[in-house]
Amino acid sequence: MADDYLERIGKLIRDARQHRGWTQSQLAEALGTSQSAVNRIERGNQNISLEMIARIGEALDSEIVSLGYAGPMHLRVVGGRRLSGAIDVKTSKNACVALLCATLLNKGRTVLRRVARIEEVYRLLEVLGSIGVRTRWINGGVDLEIVPPAQLDLDAIDAEAARRTRSIIMFLGPLLHRMDHFKLPYAGGCDLGTRTIEPHMIALRRFGLDITATEGLYHAEVDRSVTPGRPIVLTERGDTVTENALLAAARHDGVTVIRNASSNYMVQDLCFFLEALGVRVEGIGTTTLTVHGVPRLDVDVDYSPSEDPVEAMSLLAAAVVTESELTVRRVPIEFLEIELAVLEEMGLDHDRSAEYFADNGRTRLVDLTVRPSKLQAPIDKIHPMPFPGLNIDNVPFFAAIAAAAQGQTLIHDWVYDNRAIYLTDLNRLGGRLQLLDPHRVLVEGPTRWRAAEMMCPPALRPAVVVLLAMMAADGTSVLRNVYVINRGYEDLAERLNTVGAQIEIFRDI
Repeated sequence: MADDYLERIGKLIRDARQHRGWTQSQLAEALGTSQSAVNRIERGNQNISLEMIARIGEALDSEIVSLGYAGPMHLRVVGGRRLSGAIDVKTSKNACVALLCATLLNKGRTVLRRVARIEEVYRLLEVLGSIGVRTRWINGGVDLEIVPPAQLDLDAIDAEAARRTRSIIMFLGPLLHRMDHFKLPYAGGCDLGTRTIEPHMIALRRFGLDITATEGLYHAEVDRSVTPGRPIVLTERGDTVTENALLAAARHDGVTVIRNASSNYMVQDLCFFLEALGVRVEGIGTTTLTVHGVPRLDVDVDYSPSEDPVEAMSLLAAAVVTESELTVRRVPIEFLEIELAVLEEMGLDHDRSAEYFADNGRTRLVDLTVRPSKLQAPIDKIHPMPFPGLNIDNVPFFAAIAAAAQGQTLIHDWVYDNRAIYLTDLNRLGGRLQLLDPHRVLVEGPTRWRAAEMMCPPALRPAVVVLLAMMAADGTSVLRNVYVINRGYEDLAERLNTVGAQIEIFRDI
């Protein structure tokens, strides 16, 4: 029994190391031990203490075990089952985190309706609470109330929580209006390769913000004499970059023009929220935003973020790969039209309801019903583009969909350094994916999925893609350490079970 325990621990460590892209020697160096010792540990041939397991988990940023609280969460998936019925799309993860950051602009009380209860939100709430912001779930835990203090205490910031979310970067825009100098921990989040904050700084320097990065912290200084005298041209049409520029412009006493802005769903939700605060924003939905800033914002505001198009795509992909008839309700259609056009060309059988408005009164929704379809690989490659192109975060789902189609599909995920690599994890479930380079994957279909036990990829969307493939595979699969999925999806396993999936949540060790 002890030997089996050591072998299981060793396999978890090996998988976590490989997902991080480390060699045994690199892990040994981080632990201050030898490569041969790591090799023995991974083969289950060496006794290992809980302290050492915890050290390994910290080095690999993976919860191999958790000391003092419940261990990492895993999923046991009984696949080969058809889905049926209807499932609702939850509110947008990316909109909710942007709005939480935006509440730092407001001196008044903010209520956000139907906030996604996900790990990314919890980490931000921990950070906000540590600096003095009072937050509480109200109305039976459905809505979130945020009340800021008179003065923020940045010295007390929860650095551990901050480092587990990249959203902390969006504190820069609001905070530059509240204090002349402050410190923030480095941004974390998904392992998607190197992402610098330089595009953010190109925008925020125009508001007098200067950043020096040392010892895991951003040291910020604000020069109040600097103001944007001409339009800000973003060098990257990124979502968080645009949001940071908007957050900085919202309390700038004057008119700020932002060009090459993202017009994606979370940016639009942020603009709608700023308007509710009394900030006039022209050009919403375009790449040029004109912001009429208000130096002091002290408003009691009630806002409902819209539904998540990426979650909607996840649920549509679940129906496709399991060959099911499923109705996905409350789909923000404006942000899925390109994806649906591609799927129609591939042969997807579906229909949609008449459009209706989300609770914010602005975002257009439909109900989509997907039926089992004989799909053909698309003639052109699948690649993302800034909105209104195919959404960057929806690209991974086409790996699973292409694996269900007849023929070869080229997927070009040009935005992130590592994400395409994680898609090849589908090969362990019977997929035939060939990595051509760090950004391009060739998918051969159709696929006869098979069950497997594996570690969860460290990037959110590839992790969900693996889960969907497990749902399609006959037999029982295990997906270990699914924290990354919980970062972006609320109760995904339980909700899929309501429409016919069989997914069990469990913990061990």
